[in-house]
Amino acid sequence: MKNKFLNPFVLAALLAMGNHISSHAQNKLNVLKIKTAKDLHAYFQFTGNDPILITGHRGGMVKGFPENSIATFENTLKHTPAFFEIDPRLTKDSVMVLMHDATLDRTTTGTGKLSDYTYEELKKFRLKDAEGNVTDFPIPTLSEVIEWARGKTVLNLDHKDVPLAMTAALIRKHKADAFVMLTVHSAAEMTYYLSQNKNHTFSAFVRNMKEYADYEKAGVPFNQMIAYIGPHVKPENKELYALLNKKGTMCMISAASSYDKLKTPEERKAAYLAIAKDGASILESDLPIEAAEAVKEYAQKESPKQRFFGKR
Repeated sequence: MKNKFLNPFVLAALLAMGNHISSHAQNKLNVLKIKTAKDLHAYFQFTGNDPILITGHRGGMVKGFPENSIATFENTLKHTPAFFEIDPRLTKDSVMVLMHDATLDRTTTGTGKLSDYTYEELKKFRLKDAEGNVTDFPIPTLSEVIEWARGKTVLNLDHKDVPLAMTAALIRKHKADAFVMLTVHSAAEMTYYLSQNKNHTFSAFVRNMKEYADYEKAGVPFNQMIAYIGPHVKPENKELYALLNKKGTMCMISAASSYDKLKTPEERKAAYLAIAKDGASILESDLPIEAAEAVKEYAQKESPKQRFFGKR
């Protein structure tokens, strides 16, 4: 009678193979297949049939993974497609590095002002996660992050202390206008960047009707921007949704300073769903993995936009 059971060595080999395949699948990144500035404009174009998009505020804040870190960006992309809001600042010797605060104390093993250190001096410090745990990750330069992001995701550069001209020049140097966008706090900033490159894409502060009127008066291309309308779901949003969506502009609500602070996952999930139901096209969060899971029924919506999502 033939043995109906697998040879233990064969079984062990099959299990190992299965674990390897599973591990390989988990290590794949969710990527955005955006190759040109025109693709980027199309990705952010409001059509009325769009999946809600997730953006990681400073990349995300998960235990063991510090904000504004390549390791954190990669960890987020293992779980969900996303783009990332990040914070370039200048060192003493004018190297652009990622750091939200003007000082090192909260997020690194260093102390004092970032601008008091050269980039070479910063190399000795390591980043801390949101709980203050020291990691092995160094402070990255913006150039390093741009080259890492190429073919994977989109970077949204906030405006801290880097002059607009330097930021525009770095994007031009890296030929990165297909996947690097710019946060602008006013129509004047947007107009300046457009004078440097008419193909730039923007995340613009449009939190009320006055700010909307400023952009409209400036004659900026609304089809090359998303609109940050604030951190809360509120009745006043409806007017902004209507005006901006009509121009093809997606609207973003950021939960980073509001709903991400709720105490329980259940409370946060309800808030993230409320953002999606309210009509926002983009959800920004310090917890992008959790937020993406909460709104996955909206994120996985059948849409022509799905052509921009892939794995690698």
